[in-house]
Amino acid sequence: MTTDTSEKGLETLIMRHMTGSDGIKVTPGMVAEAPAPYGGTGYFAGSAQDYDREHALDVPQLFAFLRTTQPDAFRKLSIADTGDARNLNRLKFLARLSTEVGRRGVIDVLRKGIDHHPAGHFDLFHATPSEGNAKAAALYAQNRFSLTRQLAYSSDETRRALDLGLFINGLPIITFELKNRLTKQTVEDAVEQYRRDRDPREKLFQFGRCVVHFAVDDSEVRMCTELKGKGSWFLPFNKGYHDGAGNPPNDGLKTDYLWMEILTPAGLTDIVENYAQVVETKDARTGRKKRTQVFPRYHQLGVVRLSLADVRDHGAGRRYLVQHSAGSGKSNSIAWLAHQLIGVKRDGKAIFDSVIVVTDRRLLDAQIQTTIKQFMQVGATVGHAEHSGDLRRFIVQGRKIIVSTVQKFPFILDEIATQGDKTFAILIDEAHSSQGGKTTAAMSRVLANATGDSGEAVDPEDTVNDALEARVAARRMLTNASYFAFTATPKNRTLEMFGEALPPDAEGKVRHRPFHSYTMKQAIEERFILDVLKAYTPVDSYYKLIKKIEDDPLFDKKKAKKKLRRYVESHEHAIRLKAEIMVDHFHEQVLAAGKIGGQARAMVVTSGIAHAIQYYHAFQAYLVERKSPYRAIVAFSGEHESGGGGARVSEESVNGFASGDIAEKIQSDPYRFLICADKFQTGYDEPLMHSMYVDKALAGIKAVQTLTRINRAHPLKHDCFVLDFQNNSEAITFAFQDYYRTTLLADETDPNKLHDLKLALDGAEVYSPAQVQEFVALFLAGADRERLDPLLDACVAVYTDTLDEDQQVDFKGKARAFCRAYDFLAAVMPCSNPEWEKLSILLNLLTAKLPAPQEEDLAHGILETIDMDTYRVEKKAAMKIALADADAEIEPAPTAGGGHQPQPELDRLSEILKTFNDHFGTLFDDADRIVKRILDDIAPKVAANAGYQNAKENTPHTARVAHDQALNKVMQILLKDDTLVYKQFVENESFRRFVGDMVYAITSR
Repeated sequence: MTTDTSEKGLETLIMRHMTGSDGIKVTPGMVAEAPAPYGGTGYFAGSAQDYDREHALDVPQLFAFLRTTQPDAFRKLSIADTGDARNLNRLKFLARLSTEVGRRGVIDVLRKGIDHHPAGHFDLFHATPSEGNAKAAALYAQNRFSLTRQLAYSSDETRRALDLGLFINGLPIITFELKNRLTKQTVEDAVEQYRRDRDPREKLFQFGRCVVHFAVDDSEVRMCTELKGKGSWFLPFNKGYHDGAGNPPNDGLKTDYLWMEILTPAGLTDIVENYAQVVETKDARTGRKKRTQVFPRYHQLGVVRLSLADVRDHGAGRRYLVQHSAGSGKSNSIAWLAHQLIGVKRDGKAIFDSVIVVTDRRLLDAQIQTTIKQFMQVGATVGHAEHSGDLRRFIVQGRKIIVSTVQKFPFILDEIATQGDKTFAILIDEAHSSQGGKTTAAMSRVLANATGDSGEAVDPEDTVNDALEARVAARRMLTNASYFAFTATPKNRTLEMFGEALPPDAEGKVRHRPFHSYTMKQAIEERFILDVLKAYTPVDSYYKLIKKIEDDPLFDKKKAKKKLRRYVESHEHAIRLKAEIMVDHFHEQVLAAGKIGGQARAMVVTSGIAHAIQYYHAFQAYLVERKSPYRAIVAFSGEHESGGGGARVSEESVNGFASGDIAEKIQSDPYRFLICADKFQTGYDEPLMHSMYVDKALAGIKAVQTLTRINRAHPLKHDCFVLDFQNNSEAITFAFQDYYRTTLLADETDPNKLHDLKLALDGAEVYSPAQVQEFVALFLAGADRERLDPLLDACVAVYTDTLDEDQQVDFKGKARAFCRAYDFLAAVMPCSNPEWEKLSILLNLLTAKLPAPQEEDLAHGILETIDMDTYRVEKKAAMKIALADADAEIEPAPTAGGGHQPQPELDRLSEILKTFNDHFGTLFDDADRIVKRILDDIAPKVAANAGYQNAKENTPHTARVAHDQALNKVMQILLKDDTLVYKQFVENESFRRFVGDMVYAITSR
């Protein structure tokens, strides 16, 4: 017998596993009273002919469930056993049920049932029985899980069919489109089929009528909770492999976990009862309410189910560290875990009396309450412990879930320590700095050393760690509480406090690892979040790009050169000039390119409140100057003196609206720029944020947390961009090392390579200059496909008829490389090349039509090699050294305390002067003054930098990175009165290295 490697073969494989039947010869209307006796996991094989397209129901399965479980109510419907489709009572009941599903969503109907006169109430699903409840167990066993292949769903095109449709008691729950890589089709083709061929106006595909739609091949799974045609957003539903995307090899298909693990009757019941839901939110831009359907991703299911299983096995008193990437849906994971922890039992008794959620995100409280209310079997109540005494009162009242803030964490520990007869689960949301400012102020009062020289608040994560360490020191670690700490970027103390201890290695070291992880690498590779490093551009690289094109006559460079010169030589106007660069870039490269469908926003990260206010006024003035319709918002905590004279300003007085409205205001026009002073840099989740402009020294976790504010995915968001005025790629790369795994950093791309690529592409003569001009003119004029396609087809004919296979591979690879390189350069260069733009318009559409050579696998490999060789290989090779593809290790927290400010060793002045004059004697007439200033002025200021002092307690590499950032900050101050020294420091790499090495040697002792 020949192996069936077709798409239908995959259908058969899934049907046989789940139903014990291939599902082809199922007699319409003849519903079995039990699943197939051989094989199967408890599913019935449905018949495609039984599907009622008008009401989107499998009527025989529905009636079989009702007749068996609720015979008296079903009898009152007066529906003939023959199932006459014209029976009026039958039609009324089906119409009522279908209307309720459309109005409330299938999940709510399954959970709560419907009422229908004259029969009364109908349950549409029997929930998981509690332990020992035989009656409930018998009812649950009557639920009918069915799977139907080739489901003809369309009301007017009966030949259109889905590969598989999954039903519970006749109500549709899941649809499937299957593809097979052995027949050269992948999950991407399944996604495209949903977007192109599955009309969301069809009854089955309307919002809420199905829980989720799966696109599946033999390697990957993707899911979508609402079909919107071309706007359908499919998210990954994969296990991950080597901390990246995809699925690991196993004894069967890589994706068989979907039907063997996730969609068993018990597994699907768990999702229906505890995860899937329709959430109603208010759109800040329109004021309208909108409904969103939620379905858990694989890693969310994984962390909740593993946590619950471990609690069942071990009871209270354990600690769990969950390291999930920023943007990975931690809020939902926390909400789902919180509401299920209150129901976990051992020996018939609840393990936890209360679940305490520690967070600073106001939205999480509302989200948890919404989640709890959605689940019918949980009668818990939620309390928000905002004021003194709330926590104790809620515990006494028996509130099952209590939400509090991070700064109250020490008091939470004190309170539950007095409740020795009760047990608690403490869920700690990622240690975010508050967006509202109140948390930061409170934190400062809680901690003695609340702020450093920069005025920034201590990370709230330290509050949690300090409180727990105090307990450990007092030998009073609470045994009546379990801790679940969620974070994307765990510090060394957090890993040691919450992480799982591994057995000692050969050297006796005890390492700690997270209980569960979903890495930033996997999230990026799965395109669930965006890679902020891919378009990270330090300002010196930005300027180098401009310098490289100075001799190119096609560029209008006057404006850029003028700004650069003024930026370097005129410190008095630095804020204004940098504001102009940011505003110009955003308008010309972000808005003009239609990023996020024209909805893109930008964040400006500043070094302090004074700078943020300066930037705000500079932005506002320049936006008016260039007649922009957009405006900026400034975000900072408390009140600040501005403009002299003792006048104090606040967010509200500057912006003209309350601080609490900032997050909503930035979502609607005219506001496009959010200028921040240590706010919104952690925990802020806004998918419309596309660009970030950084004018603040960043290192370590702060760098990761800040830059990842713009990585959130959006259906129309395909990239993001960072322009950094203070940090370099080495420092940022090092910061991401521990939390990111491998990456590709776009540092500098030589624009001249586009000239080389264009020359080679023109030489292939696949298109002529006249064809390019004609095509672009038609395209920009909005011509129909009938006029555009003939020009493309003519180019395809030349490509096919005149180029051999190697030449085709070469041309297609170079065309793709040109488009990618130009897309990147167009985002960073403040000037344009019309001929590049025209060619990119043609090639972006042409490459999609060019057929692949016959040796497809070989061609794919060659194309990737050529693509990397053209402009990306340099960066990738460098980053492989910087970001190893292996488990990252963080140095343990330092145990020694104290510190001192090192004094310059003045007795070596003569040696320093000699070395200085040997290298730079021709640059400066006053070498003694310059060296003395380095020793007496620059070095002490660098040594006093708080960030550098803290970094010196970590690795030497971390210390040097922080030192260089502190030095750059100090050198910028010299602009006011020592332009010559600063200019040499900026432009002369040898001088910069000499000063850096000298100051580091002095300050590192």
